Amino acid sequence: MLFDENNYTDEYMETEDGKFPYRAYRGIIFADKPVDGFHTMNIYAPSAYYRGESINGYTLKTVPIFMPNSVGGYFPCSTDEPCQSNTIRLALLHGYVVASPAIRGRTLKDKDGKNCGKAPACIVDYKAAVRYLHRFAELIPGDDKKIVTNGTSAGGALSCLMGVTGNHPDYEKYFGEIGVDSGDDSVFTASCYCPITNLDHADCAHEWQFDGIYDYHRSEMYMSEGGRPIFTPVDGMMDDMRIRISKEESALFPAYLNSLNLKDENGKALTLDENGNGSFKEYVKSVILSSAQKALDKGEDLSRQGWLTVKEGKAVAMDFKGFAADITRMKLAPAFDDVTMTSPENHLFGDRDNDFAHFTQYSAAHSSVNVITADKRVIKLLNPMYYIGDERAKTAKHFRIRHGECDRDTSIAISAILTLKLKEIGCNVDYASPWNIPHAGDYDLDELFAWIDDICVN
Repeated sequence: MLFDENNYTDEYMETEDGKFPYRAYRGIIFADKPVDGFHTMNIYAPSAYYRGESINGYTLKTVPIFMPNSVGGYFPCSTDEPCQSNTIRLALLHGYVVASPAIRGRTLKDKDGKNCGKAPACIVDYKAAVRYLHRFAELIPGDDKKIVTNGTSAGGALSCLMGVTGNHPDYEKYFGEIGVDSGDDSVFTASCYCPITNLDHADCAHEWQFDGIYDYHRSEMYMSEGGRPIFTPVDGMMDDMRIRISKEESALFPAYLNSLNLKDENGKALTLDENGNGSFKEYVKSVILSSAQKALDKGEDLSRQGWLTVKEGKAVAMDFKGFAADITRMKLAPAFDDVTMTSPENHLFGDRDNDFAHFTQYSAAHSSVNVITADKRVIKLLNPMYYIGDERAKTAKHFRIRHGECDRDTSIAISAILTLKLKEIGCNVDYASPWNIPHAGDYDLDELFAWIDDICVN
């Protein structure tokens, strides 16, 4: 579908300084065979650019295109509005052009009742939207050489994939299913909040972090009669089967970690022994200690953290198991590829005819239900680790990765591994584990925007 530069509405947002006018291009169809309600995108641009003015030094064709997704739990997501999404509103006020695509997800079914949103639909749709931005770059506001993806949780994983897998041929056959021609789906920068990624190794990483901690504390969701979700706190202890799984999964992690041949910025090898100890654990601890130090420098009282050693205002040491126990375990083992086939990720890797699938060798071998195992090629398409350093991919030069210090949804090892491999191939990676931040995103947009501005200028 062609982009019609005249098909927009003039709108405005109320701010403390008065009205902020912008143009809204809504319902842009970016695929020739769209699924009903999806494969559409909204684009918003400050009206000032059309008057020849600048904002924060940007003009109509030099301003970045900020492209957040609202995917969570690998559910489908619709296009967002400035009045509904604080992130879109603030990005627009900062001067960015904002592109908001609708993306298929794991629960979506077509008119025949068949699944049409299973992996890799989510990443294919995101890529298709970017191809559209590149294809009509002369007509669309913003600089298509400065596309910045952003997402949280599963959306953070998709943002990372966008940064790592640009133009890779592995995805090409899926574009034909939605009527998208060959094109450029690379991006300039990826902002990734708490990415739920590296799914086929996330179970063993999770159990490595929570090794020996078998009590769990989480919320379970129920639907009210009115259709509203109700969250109930649930505390418990894993049963013998889950404890055995935890121990076995934890024991698998060192071999995987060592196979990556990771090094720190000084070239020191980062490894683990068979007990899960070693230089990689010390690296992860250094990330957490850095987070604690920033909190101390802000004057925060960290005396409650008994696992943290502070001397003369400096965070000098930590007990890793004490840290994991303090933030508490949330997920039972295995955390992602559940042997009872009940996780969101099991649902993600189903196919057109099957709602659920296993995606790890361990859980497939220990499954308590008779189900399919996902195609290895599809599993690969959702894991950026397989594409880092692949010369067939056009990789973004810049990544910003955040994993909250008390995030329990996935192991901090996952984001640390991702960061180290990206740095290994020369990417600029801004990585941190902000203190006392749980599984969340978009909590430091001023800092994110400043980072984007800096790399766009330099």
